[in-house]
Amino acid sequence: MQKEYTITVYTEDRIGITNRITVIFTRRRINITSLTTAPTEIEGVYKFIITVLAERSLLDKVVGQIERLVEIHRAFVHDEDEVVYQELALYKISTKALKNGSIEKLIRENAARILTITDEYFVLEKTGHQEELIALQAKLAPYGLIEYSKSGRVAIVKWSRRFHDHLKNLSEQEADDLAEVDYTHGQPGSHQAESI
Repeated sequence: MQKEYTITVYTEDRIGITNRITVIFTRRRINITSLTTAPTEIEGVYKFIITVLAERSLLDKVVGQIERLVEIHRAFVHDEDEVVYQELALYKISTKALKNGSIEKLIRENAARILTITDEYFVLEKTGHQEELIALQAKLAPYGLIEYSKSGRVAIVKWSRRFHDHLKNLSEQEADDLAEVDYTHGQPGSHQAESI
């Protein structure tokens, strides 16, 4: 049965890796509904957060394929209850709506905030789950909604501490390996790195 899943992929910082990952989904005819990528707290490691609607068995195969790419450290499939996640939306609304006091109440009730105000429009920001953001969009439509833009999912995995430590150790080991290279001859030093 199809369900919404969050896939996290930890990669090296390489040009073209986004394309190589998304092609795997395309070949399996899986539509990516959200894709966010950013550096992690570990230097040189990037995290992709991919949201898809698919069957778990198919996604397990996709993650296996992704992990075979050289630049990939690890990839995981998560159910909704395994991640803490949010999305961000921006709403551009006609400034005329501020003359109506009810929009201020709507803004407060939905925990939104005004980012900027001009003579012609103002911009609201709201974070939350997709359903909340879409619901606010519908509520703002009668007030002169000019434009709406939503980010992809940003997520933190609830159980990722051990993997974080593993990545940190890999990063430290790579730094140690680089420090021990004899650059005059281009050969590594005598130190052998332990495998993890």
